Amino acid sequence: MDLEKTLSRQEMLSISKPARYIGREWNISLKKKEDVEISVALAFPDLYEIGMSHLGLKILYYILNSLPGVRAERAFAPWPDMGKMMKEKNIPLYSLENKIPLRNFDAVGISLQHELNYTNVLYLLDLAGIPLRSEERGEEFPLILGGGPCAFNPEPVSPFFDVFLLGEGEEAIVEIVEILRVMKGEKRSDVLSELAKIEGCYVPLLYSVSYHPDGKIKNISPSRVVRKRWVKNLDGAPYPQKIIVPYLNIVHDRIPLEIARGCTRGCRFCQAGMIYRPHRERSPEKVIELAEKLVKSTGYEEVSLLSLSSTDYSAIEYLVRDLSFRLKESKVNVSLPSLRMDAFSVEVAQSLQEVRRSGLTFAPEAGSERLRRVINKGLTDEDIFQTVEKTFSSGWREVKLYFMIGLPGEREEDIRDIANLVKEILGRGKKKGVHLGISAFIPKSHTPFQWTKQEEIKSLEEKMAILHSLLRPLGRRVRYNWSDFEVNLVEGALSRGDRRISSVIERVYRKGGVMDNWREFFSLRRWQEGFEEEGLDLNFYTHRERDREEIFPWEHLSPGVSKDFLWKEYQLSQEEKITPPCQEGKNCYNCGVC
Repeated sequence: MDLEKTLSRQEMLSISKPARYIGREWNISLKKKEDVEISVALAFPDLYEIGMSHLGLKILYYILNSLPGVRAERAFAPWPDMGKMMKEKNIPLYSLENKIPLRNFDAVGISLQHELNYTNVLYLLDLAGIPLRSEERGEEFPLILGGGPCAFNPEPVSPFFDVFLLGEGEEAIVEIVEILRVMKGEKRSDVLSELAKIEGCYVPLLYSVSYHPDGKIKNISPSRVVRKRWVKNLDGAPYPQKIIVPYLNIVHDRIPLEIARGCTRGCRFCQAGMIYRPHRERSPEKVIELAEKLVKSTGYEEVSLLSLSSTDYSAIEYLVRDLSFRLKESKVNVSLPSLRMDAFSVEVAQSLQEVRRSGLTFAPEAGSERLRRVINKGLTDEDIFQTVEKTFSSGWREVKLYFMIGLPGEREEDIRDIANLVKEILGRGKKKGVHLGISAFIPKSHTPFQWTKQEEIKSLEEKMAILHSLLRPLGRRVRYNWSDFEVNLVEGALSRGDRRISSVIERVYRKGGVMDNWREFFSLRRWQEGFEEEGLDLNFYTHRERDREEIFPWEHLSPGVSKDFLWKEYQLSQEEKITPPCQEGKNCYNCGVC
């Protein structure tokens, strides 16, 4: 498709950020048509700036384009102004590399990173001219594949997908593509049956769900459990040595370099800590090798060392010090976006300042030690104060702290203790500042809190009002922002929803629900109407406790962590007891992963 002939220069300039749609960036992969047997579109159901920041997309793009006879190209959800123009001009959603309509690919892989992107999945399919539901697609349409953290409970969007991959895709994507290659031209149903045999692949059409009169799940059939895929050796896993450099600023406009995967701290609210177990590390030598190659191939001036908890990396001080020294001459900065307050060191902080100072962000999560025991955070107030003092004495003038409200077992004094912590921090750092990020707790699947209820909007607003009154007198040294509780409500319903919600999602999309993760487009009323019109109760999915024996919508999908282990952790939370981090060879709690 020749985009320049389809849209005039004036039309392209009339839309916001036209660079989102032109492709041609540095380091893209282009293959000749005659060299391609299987084509895969990697579609991200959000803006270019968001999708281009996602590490998983970069890894899969690199792996697929490294395979002989395989072509992978990218596509992103257009901003509504471009989406409207595409519909008016009858322009199908296309890939950026060769401007190929998505419906002409053999498969379309869609990354599910956030529940509020679910309507955007339908937006992508609709713009591509692909029927929304799997059962409506004929042999001429591509297979629709889903992956990412939301794939661990994909039931609300399961009718829209042909296959989901649970877990990590480095190895599984090669197996999937090989089946597509070998079975190209065969019946769609036969291909899906073969894909279902791959470990980690879930084909929703092969499962059926029945319900009790009260709306709870009665049975999921067959009883076969799909277990996640995970990579055992990160050093041996493929990792891109060059990445695409965009023309416009993206959210994370730097080199993302994963140093470790998984976390066994066991925070009870944290889905990532459960679904990405066990903890694995990439060796310092491999990290340094990749960093140097990526700096040369991209020209970026920052390398971000990624993991769920970077300071838990066993050789973090050596790695940061050595890497900072090697990159200093090139004026390339090293940053750590994920820091624990009880694992931070002055040495690491000083190493991070070698080129330029990045911001430091920590997550105490709760205001009181009691509530931090409930969520298994394991931080004392003194841990927090010591770390902040070290940070300020190392030259930082402000720290950012993340807290949650609405946590299980939370009391009014826990909210007041957030303000008390901030006051104490300001007292220990004269002329220093604190930036607070405050979000509402949302129960997620496969966590110890999957049984608990979500707090209602009115109660959250009351708690936020208390915090306002306590923080306001602290003046300009404190900045704070908080999440949208209406958005949080819908996210909560989708995160623990069943496949009946798919009809709600489709209704919301038909009513104009696009880019719901952007506040200017979100409408709670639209979602409430969707639930009402489908005869479903929004509160059923959010504001009720689950009992021990209730069958969850994700019962047949396993991250490896057992339900018994999660229930035990839930009970320990109610007893305000800490479970220390598990470590290889000791402190094993039989979670089921290893």
